[in-house]
Amino acid sequence: MDAFFAKAKHYETQFDRSLSQYKCMRDAEEKLHIPKVFIALGGALILFLVAYFNIAGELFTDLIGWIYPAYASLQSIEISSRSAKRQWLTYWILFGFVQTLEYFSSGLVYWFPSFFVVKTLLVLWLALPQFRGAELVYMKLIHPWMTVKKE
Repeated sequence: MDAFFAKAKHYETQFDRSLSQYKCMRDAEEKLHIPKVFIALGGALILFLVAYFNIAGELFTDLIGWIYPAYASLQSIEISSRSAKRQWLTYWILFGFVQTLEYFSSGLVYWFPSFFVVKTLLVLWLALPQFRGAELVYMKLIHPWMTVKKE
């Protein structure tokens, strides 16, 4: 059990260090007297609950799927990394596919109450640099399929 708490403390310290680079997080911690990690986790919990109970879940999910990816896509234009460009081009193709699928299966949202939670998790997995899910989908599914089609 001590190993678990040591590992959790390690991740908390790492997360705190990451959050420290943002002035808004430092200011919030100072004004609220609440650690940055708890503020971030509380915000994430609120977003999760909003999506789960479908309180404007579609809006929040779409904003999550658009704001950071748009910023990162614009940054990738300025750098010469093929990997970054492949990641974001693939992300937007997959995001558009998910949006279209959602549009044509709107009844699914009614019967599957945690749809927006699953969609949010999928969008985060596709977009976040820790996972680079869009690039993984490209390398494992799209690229092999296109290679076979060319031959």
